[in-house]
Amino acid sequence: MLYVSFGSGGTLSQHQIDELALGLELSGQRFLWVLRAPSNLPSAAYLETAEEDPLQFLPKGFLERTKEKGLVVASWAPQVQILGHSSVGGFLSHCGWNSTLESVQEGVPLITWPLFAEQRMNAVMLAEGLKVALRPRFNEDGIVEKEEIAKVIKCLMEEEIGKGMRERMRTLKDVAAHALQDGSSKQTLSRLTSEWENLSGN
Repeated sequence: MLYVSFGSGGTLSQHQIDELALGLELSGQRFLWVLRAPSNLPSAAYLETAEEDPLQFLPKGFLERTKEKGLVVASWAPQVQILGHSSVGGFLSHCGWNSTLESVQEGVPLITWPLFAEQRMNAVMLAEGLKVALRPRFNEDGIVEKEEIAKVIKCLMEEEIGKGMRERMRTLKDVAAHALQDGSSKQTLSRLTSEWENLSGN
């Protein structure tokens, strides 16, 4: 199953919600999507409390067509518990630092979809440095189209490249667990950084 969430503050435009919904459907993969009401400001959820039901912004018939494959929940879900579930094989994420650490802690590879702040740097580190994530291509209007979304999801969930990413992420999970046993925050961060550098070949 693919878990889809853009963190506690991330939002997508209506156009991008439509493309993401259709891409999830086109992929044929099982999914759990935490959805917020649309906004053209990527960090809008930090600034306002949406009173509208996010599910009303999905494409017509989407929930009915995907009811056997997917579940869409409004605004929030228990992310650590979801990532820790054995059925979760991928995480489409905004790559905020908390989500990145939680994904490593649970050994789940990612599809990176950064929105703002440090998320772009984290996405590059995960995809190009550690090679535990895939990066979808945005078109000239800054939209990831449904065909691209479906392709990247299938690649992560079904193909050999995704299998390799899961193996590398399991190694990172073990490294992170070992680092946390030592107690000292400085030693833990230093060792984890060193191990990540070794795994990425730097």
